[in-house]
Amino acid sequence: MRGKAGLVVGLAVGYVLGTRAGRERYEQIKAQWLKLWHTAPVQNQVAKVTDFAKSTAMALPSTLWDTAVKVGKAASTKGTPGQRLDSAIKVGKDNADDLEAAAKKSAEAVKTAADDVIDDVAKAQGRGGA
Repeated sequence: MRGKAGLVVGLAVGYVLGTRAGRERYEQIKAQWLKLWHTAPVQNQVAKVTDFAKSTAMALPSTLWDTAVKVGKAASTKGTPGQRLDSAIKVGKDNADDLEAAAKKSAEAVKTAADDVIDDVAKAQGRGGA
């Protein structure tokens, strides 16, 4: 209950302060944000993130799909149910390293892209952007 009351109080305070600042201040903040957003460094990073999303982000899902297909094939081979289960488990374990590598590669690429965006925004602000 305490959390809900805090949320309501926070919303009320934000509303009051927001209405006091008025539309003019909102427009100033919006103009500064748009000015910063349209700077070359920020747009360069937007392009990098877009390219990343098109290429690196697909590494993990495709690796997951490939592994699922391999496990499915192993589970449908001839033999007893126990042999098929053992085969599927072995294939899953064999491909765990590939999945881990793809996940790490995706995570590192996301972190690098985010760090680059943050650095470029900070540089743009330092030049009088915001």
